[in-house]
Amino acid sequence: MADRLAQLLGVLSLSATDRFRTTVEGSLGRAGAHPAAVVHLRAYPGDSVQALAAVLGVSQPAAVKVADRLTTDGLLKRRPGPDNRTLALHLTAKGLRAAAQVLADRERELDHVLAVLDPDERERLKPLLEKLVAGLADDRPGALRVCRMCDRTACCGAPAGCPLQHTVA
Repeated sequence: MADRLAQLLGVLSLSATDRFRTTVEGSLGRAGAHPAAVVHLRAYPGDSVQALAAVLGVSQPAAVKVADRLTTDGLLKRRPGPDNRTLALHLTAKGLRAAAQVLADRERELDHVLAVLDPDERERLKPLLEKLVAGLADDRPGALRVCRMCDRTACCGAPAGCPLQHTVA
């Protein structure tokens, strides 16, 4: 017999993902890895295409295509990297606004999912979710992939900090 808790978590995860994916892809006007790319580069300006590929979980040529499309859209500029062999990816002012919009739209959709809980239920759920998130990655590259669509200000400013902080060491 299937575990009901696992089934409920699966349904919630898939539905929430569908909701915010549709919304953020609509706000950016690009699907796939593009919204995650602008959100990640907002938090980590100057990353290389190779670093972006690892975070997005795509091949290096696919990451180049993402960067090309974002550049064409006026959201991204390539600059010389720190070693002068690679290019550093930086969002333009338009790209920073687009990343902020993606995060705002994502938050609105996730808030809608949580709206059925009262404030006390939300507070009780928070430490359980923090524990689950902490178990999603064991190293920094894994944490960056897990958090590719996160608003870093939500965790960095929280008293408990980032649930994946253990991956930094």
